[in-house]
Amino acid sequence: MKRFVTCTAVIALAACSSERSGTFEGEGGTTGNYAVDEDDGAVTAEIRTEDGIATLRSGESVAPDLPDGFTVYPGAKVLSSTNFSQAGKKGAMVLLESEADPEAMAEFYRKQAESAGIEVRMEMSINDGKMIAGESDGGLTFSFNATPEDGKTNAQLMIGTNLGG
Repeated sequence: MKRFVTCTAVIALAACSSERSGTFEGEGGTTGNYAVDEDDGAVTAEIRTEDGIATLRSGESVAPDLPDGFTVYPGAKVLSSTNFSQAGKKGAMVLLESEADPEAMAEFYRKQAESAGIEVRMEMSINDGKMIAGESDGGLTFSFNATPEDGKTNAQLMIGTNLGG
């Protein structure tokens, strides 16, 4: 989880900065560099940690690198996508906007997760929103969170392999 927080911080740093590239230092000796693509605004970063080098690419124009059997919800708009990898670990976080209700979107992703061998182990409904999460015996982890806002649904899909530990 610490690596994901570092990656998120890098994305925020690059998005808020007028600099198009740079280096950074984080907690525990983490260092890295980032660059913002002049054409599409996507951020590419390389982060060096004690566990090795992590890479990420994030932005509105970045195509989500989802595992086989997973797709973007039909008709949903991809607001942003972040793909990351490090030492055999790989994942994607996709922010979506849809006209569909949270329950329908959650059911769509539940079916994809179960088809991929993921056991949904957590499910929560709150304030008309829906969250589900689970993992497979083979190391595939998954979470989906959707909330209604201003007549649309905002959602976040996170999925990856070997992300634990």
